Amino acid sequence: MTSILPLTEPAIAARAATDSDDTSAHPGAPRRTARGSRARRVRYALTVLVFLLPSAIPLTLFVLTPMVSAAWISLHDWNLLSPMTFVGLDNFAGLITDPDTARVFGNTVYYIVGYLPLVYIGGLALALALNRAMRGRNLLRGIYFLPVVTSWIVVAIVWRWLLAPENGVVNGVLGFFGIDGPGWWTDPSWSMPSIILASAWKDLGFVMVILLAGLQSINTDLYDAAKVDGAGPWRRLISVTLPMLSPSTFFVVVISLINGFQVFDQVYAMTGGGPAGSSQVVVGEIYDLTFRYGSAGEASALSWMLFVVILAATVVQVIGQKRWVHYA
Repeated sequence: MTSILPLTEPAIAARAATDSDDTSAHPGAPRRTARGSRARRVRYALTVLVFLLPSAIPLTLFVLTPMVSAAWISLHDWNLLSPMTFVGLDNFAGLITDPDTARVFGNTVYYIVGYLPLVYIGGLALALALNRAMRGRNLLRGIYFLPVVTSWIVVAIVWRWLLAPENGVVNGVLGFFGIDGPGWWTDPSWSMPSIILASAWKDLGFVMVILLAGLQSINTDLYDAAKVDGAGPWRRLISVTLPMLSPSTFFVVVISLINGFQVFDQVYAMTGGGPAGSSQVVVGEIYDLTFRYGSAGEASALSWMLFVVILAATVVQVIGQKRWVHYA
């Protein structure tokens, strides 16, 4: 039977001596523990790597590799057929001094300035309307979201028909009220507004869903307290809804800015960048430089310039959001 009496001082000294002898007799024991710890860390890292591979492989193949390749091509003169010729930073220097570069960036900014307020205000109005209890609310939400999942080719054909200068529906309605409609996508002054209208209409459902989720996360006690203080609907919108909706607004603004700088499908399908280059955007210019003019080096340099602009705009938004985004 093992004794459970407390050890005396001589017994403690004897136990310490025994432990010391065991340690000296087995000098490899701590080393085996460290080796086992390293093995566990390696197994953990391999396990994490296995779970990351399904996303890491496509990210490497279709994002990182093309980016590195574009950076290398931007330093060369290449028409996709003949061997590349190294030119250093000449492609960047040529683009910076080319008036067409300023024009396409200006058209892209014009698109964003017109598109972003329109799609946000429209999406907010739909979200506020469909956040109320009403019959058929879910059906209406699905109907408004339907254009988001519709192909841009289909949307472009529909809007080209709606905005046709001679027999379009929009000009027909304007003519009924005695108003001469513009040339829309055939007029250099109205080509970009035509694209903005079509883009905002297509993306209203996406913005509506994001803002609707934000509205449903707002504590209703805030509205009750505002009513007790005598705040009307407009004051509740300004003082309660918009501040509490700022995280969703921030997400919409960042995503819309990134997508706005990358706009291409609707421009290509509706106007092809015309007439007279009035609706040509940066990505459209990259496409033309590569496949129409055989200047892949300049196209790659322009794509990296666009990347830097998007990155700078995103960083400014992330830094600035600390001043106006309120997280509950």
